Amino acid sequence: MLVKQWMATEPIVIDEDISIMKACQLMKEHSIRRIPVVKQDRIVGIVSDRDIKDAAPSKTASMDDHELYYLLSETKIKDIMTPHPLTLRKNDSVEKAAVIMLENRISGLPVVNDKDQVVGMITQTDIFKVMVSITGIYRSPIQLAFDIEDHPGSLNKLVNIIRSHEARLASVLTCQEHVSSGRREVYVRIRDISDKKLETLVEELKEKFNILYVIREDISEIPKKVR
Repeated sequence: MLVKQWMATEPIVIDEDISIMKACQLMKEHSIRRIPVVKQDRIVGIVSDRDIKDAAPSKTASMDDHELYYLLSETKIKDIMTPHPLTLRKNDSVEKAAVIMLENRISGLPVVNDKDQVVGMITQTDIFKVMVSITGIYRSPIQLAFDIEDHPGSLNKLVNIIRSHEARLASVLTCQEHVSSGRREVYVRIRDISDKKLETLVEELKEKFNILYVIREDISEIPKKVR
C-alpha cells in the first residue's frame, strides 16, 4: 500500500514567520497536533503541540497574562520549529512510513513532491487505519492463528483446507518475530460461519497444523473513551 492512498491531502501548513499564537489557533481549529512549516512554499521545518508547550513554560513562568499574550503573538514559529524534517513521497510504501515513525519515535510525517512542496500528511492514526483495513476485522469476526513450518507449499496447503470448508478468506498475515528458525506464525481471518462449520474446520486443521488459537470477536459495540 502506498502513502498516497492513506495520507491526508490538502494539509494545513504555516509560514515560518507566523506566530506561536496563530499556530496554536490553527491546531485547535483543525484538531491537529503538528503542522509543516514552509518558506516560499517549500518545507523548512515542522512544529508540534509539544514544541509549543516546551517553548512557553520556561519563558512565561513569572509573566502576567498581558506579557504572556505578547510573547506568544510575537515569537515566530521558525524560532521553535524542528528544521529539516523527515519527509516522505507519495509513492513510498505505508510500511516505510511506519518504520520511519517507529525508529524515530515520531507520530506524523509530511509528504512532499519533487519541489519540496507539502502535498500531504500521514500519521500514526492513518497507519492504524491501514492495519485495521488489511486485517479485515470489520468484515470478518473469526481469526485463526497457526505456527507452521516455513517451507514452500505449507501456506498454500493451509489455505486450501480452509477453502475446502467453504470459508471465505478475508486476510492472511504472517510473522516470523516470535518463532524458531524454519517456522512462521500465520493469522487468517475468515468471514462469519456457523459454530458447527467452524468446529468441523478446526478439527481438520488440528490434525495437520499447530493451532495457536481460534477467536470470534464482536466489534459491533466498541468501547468509547469518556470525554
